[in-house]
Amino acid sequence: MAAPTLHHPVDLEPSLIAPGTYTSRRLRVRLDVAGVICLLFCLLYGLPATLIVPALTFAGRPALLLALALFAWWVLARLSPQLLMIGPQPLRWACLFYLMSILASCIAGMLRGLPTLEANGQTFTLLITFQFLGLVLMAADGIANWARLRKIIQVFVWAAAFMSLVGLIQSLFEYDVAQHLVVPGLELKSDLADFQKRGDGLFRVAGTATHYIEFSTVLAMAVPFGLHFARFAKSRRSRIMFGALTLVIAVAIPIAISRTGVVALGVAFLVMFITAWNWRVRYNLAVISIAVMGAMSVVRPGLLGTLKSMFLWVEADPSIEGRTKDYEYIAHWFSQRPWLGRGPGTLIPDLYIILDNQWLYTLVTCGIIGVLALATLHLTCIVLASVALRRSQSEEDRHLCAALIATQVLAIVVGGTFDSLGFTTFAFTLAALSGLCGAVWRFTHPRRTVRTSTVRRILG
Repeated sequence: MAAPTLHHPVDLEPSLIAPGTYTSRRLRVRLDVAGVICLLFCLLYGLPATLIVPALTFAGRPALLLALALFAWWVLARLSPQLLMIGPQPLRWACLFYLMSILASCIAGMLRGLPTLEANGQTFTLLITFQFLGLVLMAADGIANWARLRKIIQVFVWAAAFMSLVGLIQSLFEYDVAQHLVVPGLELKSDLADFQKRGDGLFRVAGTATHYIEFSTVLAMAVPFGLHFARFAKSRRSRIMFGALTLVIAVAIPIAISRTGVVALGVAFLVMFITAWNWRVRYNLAVISIAVMGAMSVVRPGLLGTLKSMFLWVEADPSIEGRTKDYEYIAHWFSQRPWLGRGPGTLIPDLYIILDNQWLYTLVTCGIIGVLALATLHLTCIVLASVALRRSQSEEDRHLCAALIATQVLAIVVGGTFDSLGFTTFAFTLAALSGLCGAVWRFTHPRRTVRTSTVRRILG
């Protein structure tokens, strides 16, 4: 494994924030954006996804309310001349395009005339959009330096490992420990995900997530970052610890018995294989993967065989057959409103169909403009992280940028296998990691004022 790179002189640069006044990006504060995002990850993964503030919708998850507060924080910072964050940020334009596409689709939906359930679904989606963009924008603009960014990702890995542990306990003991994670003062909006039988003596688990597919996919997103700290953490003890956490996360992915989770992990590994890993790392991971699969075949007999049959006999899977039958409905709805769609969140499963494809769902509800906006958001993040990878001077930073690219490619691919943005644990994990793409672009920018992105002057 490569030795960690510890120097970041950019973090120590003095930055002009007012005439004759300088500050350091290592300035310590009691509460900053990174701290709030760390708390958000803890709430997002540590509490069941159906646990909300009473009398609210699923947008009332504690983590999502924090994201809404981040949106308000970002807007106030942009409107106040004393708090304005200086320096360009291309991700802001991608977010603006995405928001405008959602608003335009909302107007199109209202002009069409919406039943009550569809109107409620559209309002819910609009609220979720503001929460989603608040997390993206504050992660991109509000994180002070590399050290705080790394702290966020470390918390993300720990949170994913916790959810993995919950899933492993569910799988090994057939006992839902998530029911004991209900916090007084909050309520369950719906039942926790049950144990769904899949294969001979096997069943699917979801940890604290809403669904088995979501559970496996968000864990696949965490694996590249766990491997990052297993290689580049400061001390040998920390590297061993993150290696163990990554192993727990990787082992938990197949217990969801989900094709999407396996595909997501494969996509993440492929991107890292191409962009970041040398042959030594590739060989080490191949040996570890073979050993893990061997151990799993002993501990959970039949699990790997079940996963293999899911890929080999995909044509006989009723879920695949059901998805292909939906194409006729999609073509009909698309032909009616091709540009702006029916309205975001209006394809209510109880009224219509369950559409397990985020790209097709966006096409039907937000039209061609909505698909372009979502694709632009993904591609902007990939480009920003790629530029940061090219600018980075250390192997550690390049590896981190590659992991962020892998996250976006993974999200693009799995968007074709389930309605990914309809699951808030996945959606807000993606939001945070998308914002980090903007942050690493800013940190590697040659102009100091862009790297700093601080306020114009100190209040009080």
